[in-house]
Amino acid sequence: MELIQPGIGLIFWMTLTFAFLLFILGKFAWPAITKGLKEREQSIHDALNAAEKAKEEMKKLQLDNEQLLRKAMDERDAILSDGRKVRDKTIAEAREKASEEANMIVEGAMERIENEKMGAIIDLKNQIATLSIEIAEKILKEELSHGKKQEELIKKLTEDIELN
Repeated sequence: MELIQPGIGLIFWMTLTFAFLLFILGKFAWPAITKGLKEREQSIHDALNAAEKAKEEMKKLQLDNEQLLRKAMDERDAILSDGRKVRDKTIAEAREKASEEANMIVEGAMERIENEKMGAIIDLKNQIATLSIEIAEKILKEELSHGKKQEELIKKLTEDIELN
């Protein structure tokens, strides 16, 4: 029963002890505890700010990376386009050069053919002339083998010479 109805002395000493405990805690412990809590609150606040800044920097870096990627892709496309243009130009130049060389070869062949044709015609004319001379020689030998015919031919030739 004493616990249910405590005595005045016990209440007095308990109150005095509690007040003393509150005084000591208020003087020494609570300032350190509140200081620690404030420091912890500040460090949490600083960490949140740092995390927010890091998040913003990550967004900036991501945007920068996307811009760099787009720029690199544009440069790659430009380089590929230039490469295609150079390739097409080189192919066109090679075709043009090959066409010119083919035309020169054809012209040279035509010229050689013409020269060979003219040479063959000259050779043929020379052979015909030689054959004509041989035939005329044979005919004259045959006709001039008779003395009377020779005299007639000489007279005729001398008359033609005088006329000219």
